[in-house]
Amino acid sequence: MTFPLSQEPLSCVDSGLLSPVRAGTPVEAAVSDAAWLSAMVEAETALVRAQARLGTVPQAAARAIVDAADPERLDLVALARAARETANPVVGFVKALTAVVAAQDPAAAEYVHRGSTSQDILDTATMLVVRRAAALVRADLDRCAAALERLARTHRATPMAGRTLTLHAVPTTFGLKAAGWLQLVTDARRRLDELAASLPVELGGAAGTLAGYLEHAGPVGEDYAGRLVEEYARETGLAPAALPWHVLRTPIADTGAVCAYLTSALGKIAVDVQSMARTEVGEVTEPAVAGRGASSAMPHKRNPVLATLIRSAALQVPQLAAVLYGTMLAEDERSGGAWHAEWAPLRECLRLAGGAAHTAAELLEGLTVDAERMRRNLDLTGGQIVSERIAAVLTPLLGKTAARALLTRASHEAADRGTDLADALAAAPEVVRHLTPAELTALLDPTQYLGAAPYLVDHATNTAEPPARVPARTAA
Repeated sequence: MTFPLSQEPLSCVDSGLLSPVRAGTPVEAAVSDAAWLSAMVEAETALVRAQARLGTVPQAAARAIVDAADPERLDLVALARAARETANPVVGFVKALTAVVAAQDPAAAEYVHRGSTSQDILDTATMLVVRRAAALVRADLDRCAAALERLARTHRATPMAGRTLTLHAVPTTFGLKAAGWLQLVTDARRRLDELAASLPVELGGAAGTLAGYLEHAGPVGEDYAGRLVEEYARETGLAPAALPWHVLRTPIADTGAVCAYLTSALGKIAVDVQSMARTEVGEVTEPAVAGRGASSAMPHKRNPVLATLIRSAALQVPQLAAVLYGTMLAEDERSGGAWHAEWAPLRECLRLAGGAAHTAAELLEGLTVDAERMRRNLDLTGGQIVSERIAAVLTPLLGKTAARALLTRASHEAADRGTDLADALAAAPEVVRHLTPAELTALLDPTQYLGAAPYLVDHATNTAEPPARVPARTAA
């Protein structure tokens, strides 16, 4: 729900100027101050509906409270500033909500926040906000997964240089790289789904005993607390909590952990794209949009801005999640500072995770793959990228130590002279005795040394197509 801009001076608006990865993305509205206020209203109204359903609040009073509880009747900025006097936003919120209800039904106002405490409302509202943000992130992860599955299948056998410690290692396929990215996104979706399904309501009262709820309810039986939690969960759509979690901050820590994993998984994709988009590599390019990636000083540049934005989020969220783990050190039955320290980093985790997922979806749906450039890059080392294969073939013929020494010497000679590995090997009597020129040429073809890469892609994407046969090694 949006609020008129006049309620919040421009000097106070956080527009994302210094956090472009989430600026203008759907998650911003879902975790805004207005969204949190709406969730607090929902938490309060769900509570009074649950109490009315159990017969401890008059139905008429509950209806009056629900009818009057409109976030647009509350001054968001005034509530934020009033929170400075109480260290949390709920005290002023309850006072303002009570006044709004009293203006329409003074008798019903007596039942606002009945038996409750600030943390019950804000924690429950927080879980509602997390759930809505998670749904937006999930939708973007679905887009990422669909795009990655297409890339993996399309390029299951597209050869490219595998790189270890930044240097050419052995050939792989772009499809296998995309399948690896897909696995990360799939794992992130599973973690997010598990989180969303377990987000709990919070009901504990002043110190986790629910004493206030019981006292106001009157003689209702010892099982009333459990029934109230169940009804509250039903009204909010959240999970019932086994115990009040005022100082048992697992839901908050879990949210931070999921956001950290998710952004790190997307960050891995981002750094790969950045590396492959380098001028001298040129194997992928980001979606072309007019004006995007422009440099303020160098007109020729089109920077990989989407990958850069994703990486920026991935570098921040694990550190913010660490703050949330630190706030688990909440003393006694209500913390003086640890609870309060959660709010800003939690929201930033959600903002950045949502921004990264939305940006990743755009990146992956429009990623351009240059298969020809990948093929040319395979030849940069003049056949040395398949030296492992030659060593495997020569080992049973020459012995492991001799084969390794021969390949090391031939590789260095080829590099020093600027020639292909084939030339150096063709000059070695040990090789000529066992391999014909045609066999040597076939062995040095990097496109024929892809191992199980295509099969692994098929397995990862659950394709119905039969896995390709791994190319047989040329025999001596």
